[in-house]
Amino acid sequence: MTIHDTTHRLDPTPRTTVDVFTAERAPVLTVDPGDTLVVRSLDASGYLEPQTTPGEKQPTMFAESRGHCLTGPIAVRGARPGDLLAVRLLSLTPDPWGWTVAGALESPITERLGITGQPPSWLLWDLDAEAGTGTCNAGFSRQLAPFLGVIGVAPRATGEHSTIPPRTVGGGNIDCKELVAGSTLYLPLAVAEAMLSLGDGHAAQGDGEVGGTAIECPMTTTLALDLVREPPPLRSIHAETPAGRITFGFDPDLDVAMGDALDAMVCWLEVILDVDKSTALALASTAVDLRITQVANQTWGVHAVLPTGVLV
Repeated sequence: MTIHDTTHRLDPTPRTTVDVFTAERAPVLTVDPGDTLVVRSLDASGYLEPQTTPGEKQPTMFAESRGHCLTGPIAVRGARPGDLLAVRLLSLTPDPWGWTVAGALESPITERLGITGQPPSWLLWDLDAEAGTGTCNAGFSRQLAPFLGVIGVAPRATGEHSTIPPRTVGGGNIDCKELVAGSTLYLPLAVAEAMLSLGDGHAAQGDGEVGGTAIECPMTTTLALDLVREPPPLRSIHAETPAGRITFGFDPDLDVAMGDALDAMVCWLEVILDVDKSTALALASTAVDLRITQVANQTWGVHAVLPTGVLV
């Protein structure tokens, strides 16, 4: 891994924020592999001020947002299609406020629960990053586990692409709660210089993000970027996290997403344990957890987790 002493600071401004993925927008920052970045992102909606009452309309970065308010794109000098971008998450610090809403948009879940057409429920959160706790206006508290919902690079296809569905090449709106500080996410690149954008800070989330939002908040993220060119164990999106090794599947069909996540994990086990595929599957059946990452973003997500220290 390349290590440089260079650290860049990037804050959200009208020039440095974007609500789509595209390779056709000029980068707001160009870095070298091994550089460290301190990136501040607004919440997913791009609020410039916190809500003071549930559902209050506050000014936003984009008058009419087409997707998440992200900071970027960031170019990585020398990155090329076929490389993997290693995103090492060193620290994630939420701002002092956040919000959660459920029932604001019609979905299969609101239909199933019989709440379509009813007033949405808003939770406003006071966040104490130092104590690692959040308390909402309904009087409930929970421990924080901050991460970014969106970390993605530009797709190969020309034009502008929605930030809402995650993609098998490039990632994006992965919404995996295990991508906390200490994690490294590996993203396959489709375009030169990567063109990384990130944001959608979550102070905490449950697997599934079942209501459509987490504790949405602005976030300050310290990360380091590097390139992987030598043959890696996997060419698909994967991660090494404090919880363990993780592989992902994304598809409109949850069964397909599950199969893709499992297939990638079995392939990884073949490499790291030096076993055949059937043996890798047998071992996976004893040790690997399949989790629904999110059901909120058109393309569903499943992640397979090999917990740290389970197989030795």
